[in-house]
Amino acid sequence: MALNYIWIFFIVAAFVVGCIQFFFMGQTEVFTEMMNSTFSSAKSGFEISLGLTGVLALWLGIMKIGERGGVIERLSRIVAPFFCRIFPELPRNHPAMGSMFMNVAANMLGLDNAATPLGLKAMKELQDANAHKDRASNPMIMFLVLNTSGLTLIPVSVMVYRAQMGAANPADVFLPILIATFFSSLAGLIAVAVVQRIRLWDRVILTTLGGLTALIVALTYGLSRLPKEQLSNVSSLISSVVLLSIIVGFIIAAMRHGVNVYEAFIDGAKDGFKTAVGIIPYLIAILVAIGMFRASGAMQLLTDGVAWLVGAVGLNTDFVEALPTALMKPLSGSGARGMMIDAMAQHGADSFVGRAVSCIQGSTDTTFYILAVYFGSVGIKNTRHAVPCGLIADVVGIAAALGLAYIFFH
Repeated sequence: MALNYIWIFFIVAAFVVGCIQFFFMGQTEVFTEMMNSTFSSAKSGFEISLGLTGVLALWLGIMKIGERGGVIERLSRIVAPFFCRIFPELPRNHPAMGSMFMNVAANMLGLDNAATPLGLKAMKELQDANAHKDRASNPMIMFLVLNTSGLTLIPVSVMVYRAQMGAANPADVFLPILIATFFSSLAGLIAVAVVQRIRLWDRVILTTLGGLTALIVALTYGLSRLPKEQLSNVSSLISSVVLLSIIVGFIIAAMRHGVNVYEAFIDGAKDGFKTAVGIIPYLIAILVAIGMFRASGAMQLLTDGVAWLVGAVGLNTDFVEALPTALMKPLSGSGARGMMIDAMAQHGADSFVGRAVSCIQGSTDTTFYILAVYFGSVGIKNTRHAVPCGLIADVVGIAAALGLAYIFFH
């Protein structure tokens, strides 16, 4: 239901702002740009889904190997104590436990191509346990918000873009991104826990969150001691080694159990193809609405309004040029990425704005894209409290990113 109202809001708001631009400001091309945006956004939605097809086929095939080799079941047992607390409605040894753990681990290591198919597999398994097939269950919402908060230990993609835009030290945003994304994830988990009345003071939850905090502090300290020029290379190497280890480990485990590895991969890959096709209409719907909102000038109007308010109360307005990236981040990953690159092109990759947009890009994930893809893959229409909880994580992550940018770079 929430996506229904959000989708209507974007389109109606875009049309209203477009009318204002046309009749009162003489912007005669605005309706043409809005109409063109619907075609380009629909094309982008299809191309994204098409691009996902190969990745989904690969990783759902690998997951099927791991499933038949017993790896997923063993992972489920390992994470069961913590996951049973934050997913209390899910049976202790449910297969989704292992898939969710693999998805979260892939996100933390910045392995986006691996994380999405793992997440879609987990969502399908959660749907199997869902009594109301068109309505998001509590476990689904908790899992989705953990995804939208985007906890990432190694923000490889942001550092790569900074290198391409000529940053002297592409990895200088590593620490602020790591801290900001941790705040985002913690805020998302707490928001869902409050709504679902999950006991956060449980010993297992406190111990796990404390251990994760210690891991992040240790990783931050260790990587920060590396020479700056080596940090990006080490991060990329860690990601690649982990990814290849997962693939080889799954294959070895399956062979030890006498599994026909090739047939298992083919069966999983077929599921990946079906999932990619099912995503297309949901993704096109949300991208078209966002494209119209941006093309109408509504996004720029919102940014200008915030800049005026900030200036009116006497606060520093240096961050305002980074706001388009912040406002676009929950709506469109590619849109936010484009605005980040545009900001770095205009102001320089090593400017305050260039570093601020980099921190924002790495601080959280794309809430509405994930909503459309994950819920769309299993036919969920009523998203319940997933949107507000996901947006809470976004707001906290983006606010932390801007605050840390001031601390580190202003």
